[in-house]
Amino acid sequence: MSIRKKLVLSYIAMIVIPLVLFGCSIALFISLSGGGFTDGRHNGGSWSSQDGPPWTARGGGAAGDKRFAALAEQAKADPAKLDSGDWQREADRQLAENDALFVVAKQGKALYMSPELQQVQADVADMLAQQPQDGAASATSIELGGRKYAVDSANVTFADRTAGALYRLADTNDASRFFHRFIPFTLLTLLAVLALTNGLLTYAVSRSIIRPLQALQRAAGQIKEGNLDQAVRLGRKDEIGALGDAFEEMRGRLQESVRLRDQYETNRKELLANVSHDLKTPIMAIKGCVEGIRDGVADTEEKRERYMAMIASKADEMDRQIDELFLFSKLDLRRLPFTFAKIDLVRYLRDYTEELELDASRRGVTAAFENATPGGEEGALLVNADGEKLQRALANIAANSLKYMHRPDGRITIRLEERGGEAIVSIRDNGPGIEQAALPHIFERFYRAEQSRNTQTGGSGLGLAIVRQIVAEHGGRVWAESEQGAGTTIYVALPKAASEEETV
Repeated sequence: MSIRKKLVLSYIAMIVIPLVLFGCSIALFISLSGGGFTDGRHNGGSWSSQDGPPWTARGGGAAGDKRFAALAEQAKADPAKLDSGDWQREADRQLAENDALFVVAKQGKALYMSPELQQVQADVADMLAQQPQDGAASATSIELGGRKYAVDSANVTFADRTAGALYRLADTNDASRFFHRFIPFTLLTLLAVLALTNGLLTYAVSRSIIRPLQALQRAAGQIKEGNLDQAVRLGRKDEIGALGDAFEEMRGRLQESVRLRDQYETNRKELLANVSHDLKTPIMAIKGCVEGIRDGVADTEEKRERYMAMIASKADEMDRQIDELFLFSKLDLRRLPFTFAKIDLVRYLRDYTEELELDASRRGVTAAFENATPGGEEGALLVNADGEKLQRALANIAANSLKYMHRPDGRITIRLEERGGEAIVSIRDNGPGIEQAALPHIFERFYRAEQSRNTQTGGSGLGLAIVRQIVAEHGGRVWAESEQGAGTTIYVALPKAASEEETV
């Protein structure tokens, strides 16, 4: 569930739940206070408009009725109690708990009345005697001292056979007695319900938000300290879950970037060491030749010519290494422009193989071209390519094969075929091959399958990395297959071009 939905539901719950709980609390309070509100006539819990609204209730409600009825039964069962002052005061006390007043009348005269009534009117018994009597069904009201009382009465007989009556008076005009208890209860209940509901809902919602944010904060602190190994797994499907996924992706990319940075730093150091070694070797040879000429060691024309040829050869070797570094740098920075045009690979590879054969023959290696396209020797296979850059890629592959070719029957075969909308160029040699563990890495920058460096197989390790970058700029792909002792095959796949474009 999204956080937005959680917040909306929590807001709704903060309104609905307090209302429901508050209503239940009020209903419980009313129930415990006497079963509801009744008017002075006590008509089964109903009220009539002439007697005022329901909160002008007779004191004590049902509880007061039961106590008064119980007192009347006691008096009828034991008439001697009616003359007992202790019983009269105890009965007054019990009715006072329900905010009601008590009167005991004998032959129309007040034998006992609550102290409050004594302060209001002395002839209250005469006034009560004029009201209908005996039972709740005949309950009525009376006004004393400016107050209106609801009256319940019960006829009794004293021990001396004298007629009398018991009266219960409940103030119906003063609603403050009810509200004095109801309003504080209402306010306290409302505050308690609001505090409880909002507290629980806020805790539940905030906990579902704060805990994952704290996890993200801890992970951010770990990243700040350089620890990129602590994964963030929130396992949520909401906005914070999406944030956690994005954070985890960021951590992974940072970790990968740090790994690449460390790898590049290692490669840079290796490059500096390799370049220093490769440049120092021809420089030392040049320096030795110059010193030989200067010291008169080359005392014949033939020796001088040989020394000068060695100087020129080492200078060319240095120039090739510097050119390779410069080319790789421009490719890596994507600052080398490519000029693409339509090329017929059949004719292009045939011409390149003829050039390669001249260089390979000087090393005792043969070079051959095989055309396996559907069009055969007369057909054409068109690609969009930069001819100069593509030739540099093929030359680097061939140079890599020639560099490690140490057998008298060395052979390099360039084969062209069409497969699945691609032109596949394979350059196969019968050299020593490459170990399977090293094969996936030969196109990485600065990687050399042969770690030992010497003047015959030395180099910067950028040749095949340059091949991969050039092929990638053409929208193609490159890979290798090798078997130790049987040779290596490097494949270059280029997208075919539309036939209606101009061919160069």
